Amino acid sequence: MTGAQFGELPFLTKDDVVRSCAYSPDGKSFAIGLENGEISVHTTSNWEKTWTMHGHDKIVWCVVYSPKGNQLASCSWDMTVRLWDVELGECRHILHGHTGEVNYTAYSPQGDRIASASDDMTVRIWDPLTGECLQTLSGHVDCVIRVAFSPKGDQIASTGQDETVRLWDVESGTCRQTLTGHSDLIESVVYSPKGDQIASASQDRTVRLWDVSTAASLFVPSGHSIGVTSVGCSPNGDQIVSGSADKTVRLWSMETGECCQILRGHSDSVFGVAFSPRGSQIASACADKTVRLWDVETGTCQRTLTGHSDWIRGITYSPGGQTVASASIDTTVRLWDSSTGTCHEILKGHTEGVFSVVFSPDGKQIASGSMDSTIRLWVTENGACHKTLTGHGGSVKSVAYSPQGNQLASASFDTTVRLWDVASGECRFIMIGHSDDIWRVAYSLKGNLLASGSQDKSVRLWSAESGQCLAVLGNFQDTVRGVAWSTGSDATYLVTGCLDRSVLKWEIVKEEEEYRANLCWGATNGMLNVTGASMHNVRGLSQLNKQLLRQRGAIGEPEHPIHEAGKKAATMASVVSRLKQLSGSKAPDTPSTEQDERQIEQGRPWDNLDGRLLADAITVAVDFVNERIRGTASE
Repeated sequence: MTGAQFGELPFLTKDDVVRSCAYSPDGKSFAIGLENGEISVHTTSNWEKTWTMHGHDKIVWCVVYSPKGNQLASCSWDMTVRLWDVELGECRHILHGHTGEVNYTAYSPQGDRIASASDDMTVRIWDPLTGECLQTLSGHVDCVIRVAFSPKGDQIASTGQDETVRLWDVESGTCRQTLTGHSDLIESVVYSPKGDQIASASQDRTVRLWDVSTAASLFVPSGHSIGVTSVGCSPNGDQIVSGSADKTVRLWSMETGECCQILRGHSDSVFGVAFSPRGSQIASACADKTVRLWDVETGTCQRTLTGHSDWIRGITYSPGGQTVASASIDTTVRLWDSSTGTCHEILKGHTEGVFSVVFSPDGKQIASGSMDSTIRLWVTENGACHKTLTGHGGSVKSVAYSPQGNQLASASFDTTVRLWDVASGECRFIMIGHSDDIWRVAYSLKGNLLASGSQDKSVRLWSAESGQCLAVLGNFQDTVRGVAWSTGSDATYLVTGCLDRSVLKWEIVKEEEEYRANLCWGATNGMLNVTGASMHNVRGLSQLNKQLLRQRGAIGEPEHPIHEAGKKAATMASVVSRLKQLSGSKAPDTPSTEQDERQIEQGRPWDNLDGRLLADAITVAVDFVNERIRGTASE
């Protein structure tokens, strides 16, 4: 380790799969459990092997040091728990009694008890000095996966495949509480430092926080289970709304990123969401051919609007909030009364499905973007089409008016964003940079910036005045379907929604002539590679990871100005686009069938996560909840 720089950490190569590892309490020793039944112990000062412990003849699933560090406990699929003398490397006791594979073991805080969890549906409590079994806790109706002692050592929490958490009295062995609510195997459980709360993590993709005394579920941090297709910000900037292919609409706190409400009722993918101008109502557009109007305060569905004969892809409110406009694959735009739910106008003219619709700031005009590669401008009062804007070479997926109403932005599957003069209908700028279909475009509240989200797994920031690319946020793990702007007291924020299930909040900062994107928080994002961006207040990072990220320039000031990365990426994309033209190929258009598109939106690879990846995700989730608990305790 002498002379090693941070990030040049040593690594150990083992002859078999590593199933468990643990540091000693003083950090001087490190134990590793292997699939072949061996346990190896290393000294952390030089990482030399101290002992190789033989005894188990099957996988060692858990190794743990006693609180004093003089003893090591291991459990195995050979149905035993073994207690080892750390100083001598010898096995002192073999604990027999379980009739199924032993999955986990834990010491009490005082070190006077050991608990083990087994596939035989029991938890056993042992004396670590004598190896005697003191209690057998029966009650689970399926394999027990994990056990944990309370901070005082007087209670044990156990979890398993029966989807419950059970709380046991250590002295009497009686079950005090059974916590229900999870809908799949529970992988992990942990007590808060005060012992008054428990966090449990499950394969149902949730982490639940429980009150130990009442067994009440206090908090369930959760997110969309399938890709996020659209996002929007409330007029006052306090909330974010997101729509997903998981058939739900979710409300999030802009400040903390917590999910405040889940709006259920749609029977298919939700493609569009929008707040009313006053923020009291939300409209959602769905593949079930309906628009739903929701009360923000109560989360109840006030009205279901029917009339479209195909998927509804876009939704928006008029500036006054009296009218809701919906865009559908049935080639029409419908105007609805937001109070009564009646349809009072049907705008016809597009020859293919309509993906996006938006009102001008004064409400006198409506713009719609279609799969027929055109944008149509309509008179709100009589529904007449008075302009058709042509030029895109692929489906127009998104349109947006500037706050001043004199400019219109459009995003297309031809990989470009176009800026149009509303009065003349002329195209002012063609913005090249994305390398794949563009799904969403939005103006900042001041109108000086544009954000676009693309299937190339990036978001680009553009100047609305010059058409120049100012910044690139990428790579996301999938198509970015939603972008929306909000402002704070002294900051500008961008919210992104992605098919990787993430909803992310970014602070957009301008320093001299350069732009920087700071990641404020993220909901359900697994991995994100951001070139030239700086991340702040990211949850779930250990001090080690923070230092590694800081060393690589991912936390703190960016090593290179973000707009320089944007210029380079734009140049590269321009070259690629030109090569496509020369070779006679064209940008991909909309999927050929509804089934193709549904597969794109719902065929997420993480639905088939294997156990190891899921366990890693659960560990991060539990770390997040622990940070919440510690924060609550400190308050």
